[in-house]
Amino acid sequence: MDSIAPLIAASVNAGTPLMLAALGLLINEKSGVVNLGAEGMMLVAAIAGFGVAVESGSPALGFLAGAAAGMVLAGFFAWMTVWLGTNQYATGLALSLFGAGASTYIGIKYVGRSLQNGKHGIPYLEDIPFLGTALFRQHPMVYLALLLCAGIAWFLYRSRAGLVLRAVGESPSSAHSLGYDVRRIRLGAILFGGACCGLAGAFLSLVYTPLWVEGMVAGRGWIALALTTFATWRPARVAGGAYLFGGITILTFHAQGLGVPIASQLLSMLPYLATIVVLVLISSNANYIKLNMPASLGKHFNPGG
Repeated sequence: MDSIAPLIAASVNAGTPLMLAALGLLINEKSGVVNLGAEGMMLVAAIAGFGVAVESGSPALGFLAGAAAGMVLAGFFAWMTVWLGTNQYATGLALSLFGAGASTYIGIKYVGRSLQNGKHGIPYLEDIPFLGTALFRQHPMVYLALLLCAGIAWFLYRSRAGLVLRAVGESPSSAHSLGYDVRRIRLGAILFGGACCGLAGAFLSLVYTPLWVEGMVAGRGWIALALTTFATWRPARVAGGAYLFGGITILTFHAQGLGVPIASQLLSMLPYLATIVVLVLISSNANYIKLNMPASLGKHFNPGG
């Protein structure tokens, strides 16, 4: 039991950036927009957050900088796809490529530098045997991510604004005919998604591995994209899936530490292999996907006809 609690804690920690990014992408896709630029936004946010935290000495400002960086890139994506009508998939891929190059260039001066992380936890609860170590000694952003998940679930299924967002994702022409500004609603959803991806990137460089390394997002943006489909566009399932993938990631590190006679390169492939297997299993039931997927996903809307 003493060894299981740290594994659970590490899994929750590893799953948090996936959950943050996937929740933002879920809101994007609920509005009918596919943003494949999550990887690039997370990379730029990671270096922006790390750089601001190093220069200012404030991790909180680092998180704000990461969210702002994600929103700036998301705003550019929105301008290109929502207003200019460019292909969402091609624009998202271009954004990922841009983010990889830009983060590498910006981060040159920060290579080799690191941040000191203090101890975190919830008073009294962190002293509970087993549960305290497993769940209540996490960074505050871990708990904020859970609150965000609950808030998004309430917003989508219990609020009028959430109903309008889902209507835009299902039939933007119908929403437009009722007087709703589809472009502005999609812009808001895309900016929110960018902020969430930004927080996820900042979490990686400020908390998960408090340093900057080129390409440190390491495919998590793509896993977050797959996670929205895996979760069938439902926030609670996003959280569960994120912690599942986080657990697989930690188990690969744990297996390497125990000296399991498998090449480390093969073990590091496990999270991505699990993603592919899950997507194949889900895609085998096309009707189930169609039933849950927003009907206008990936389709451009022109209010002028």
